Amino acid sequence: GGEEIALEYAKKFDRYEGNIVLTSEEIQSACDAVPNQIKEDIIYAYNNIKRFAEKQREHIHDFEFETSPGFFTGQKCIPLDCCGCYVPGGRYSHIASAIMTVTTAKVAGCKNISVCSPPRPGVGINNAIVYAANLCGADTILAIGGVQAIASMTNGLFGLSPADIIIGPGNEYVAEAKRLLFGKVGIDMFAGPTDSLVISDQTGDVALIAADLVGQAEHGYNSPVWLVTDTREIAIGVMNLVPILIDALPEVNRMNASAAWRDHAEVLLCSDREEMCTVADGYAPEHLHVHALTSDLSWWRDHLTRYGSLFLGEETTVPYGDKAAGPNHCLPTSRAARYTGGLSVHKFLKIVTWQQTSRDASKQVALATARISRFEGMEGHARCADLRLKKYFPSEYDNFVLSVNDNVNDKNNDKIEK
Repeated sequence: GGEEIALEYAKKFDRYEGNIVLTSEEIQSACDAVPNQIKEDIIYAYNNIKRFAEKQREHIHDFEFETSPGFFTGQKCIPLDCCGCYVPGGRYSHIASAIMTVTTAKVAGCKNISVCSPPRPGVGINNAIVYAANLCGADTILAIGGVQAIASMTNGLFGLSPADIIIGPGNEYVAEAKRLLFGKVGIDMFAGPTDSLVISDQTGDVALIAADLVGQAEHGYNSPVWLVTDTREIAIGVMNLVPILIDALPEVNRMNASAAWRDHAEVLLCSDREEMCTVADGYAPEHLHVHALTSDLSWWRDHLTRYGSLFLGEETTVPYGDKAAGPNHCLPTSRAARYTGGLSVHKFLKIVTWQQTSRDASKQVALATARISRFEGMEGHARCADLRLKKYFPSEYDNFVLSVNDNVNDKNNDKIEK
């Protein structure tokens, strides 16, 4: 139904009837309303995230390679044209998601970047989200959320260019919309509720571990948190302290964290660090935080293999990565870290290949191609190679035809010779 239906859903679900596409004046007004300290913090996070993305981009190269004398192949890294970024703004206003998504797409070289974020009824998008999206390079900012936002970016509504890829976290409705549209449009990943696993050896600080678990549980009622330890005292201490920390949270945060801890949390006691490592890899968490001796952290980094992002040592914490440290916070959930990493500049680059050969260099590849194709039963492929052999190497072609005739039944001989 196009824009008419999108507006209908915006009115029903966002409870918003204001301007959908923000004007330059509206963007400037929102930016002016953001306190200077928050602006400085956003700029700090933006610079870290931008530099990290730029370092990633430096390590993705075009190249040319001579696979055999005279036969050249290569790789090109082509940025996507249009990217649609979804920035949650319902339960919490995810300023950091605007920075993470827009900045990374921009560094990768996307030519057109749109941002959709759900507006608050009668208010519009959070001013700091507008400021962050504008700072990081968004070309268009829309006050629309949910399924209608994903559909609008995919189908090019409200003057947008249809997106090549849709990225960014969201609730279960946003995740389902992305899943249904995958194929028509690219997506960053199939995302479920955020999850976090903490590993602790006997040196872990119970207060820090409990706080780290609670900090991730507040994401939502269905956000799992797990503790894996080889020390019973730490397991019991954390289990006793977490409910106390949850009770001290503001109401909305307390409700989310309480439900997540009650319904989805697990504490697992292991015999040694090898078993802890095996268990953690089995969970393949989105966030994996190791509380261990500093001298052992390199061992953990070398042995752990399944996670979205790894946080080493008690001095760091998952919220650093969520907000401002540099690596992207759009990460694989629901054990998807078994087969994929998180959002990076790679997601916005098509890694394509090319090949070019001289006449002399084409002989050997043509012979191999023709023989393999016929063995597979793909005669049309074989004849593409045959024609080039006949044109460029007529004497070798005659010998080749004789060898082919020796390997096929008589009724095909005339066809092959012709």
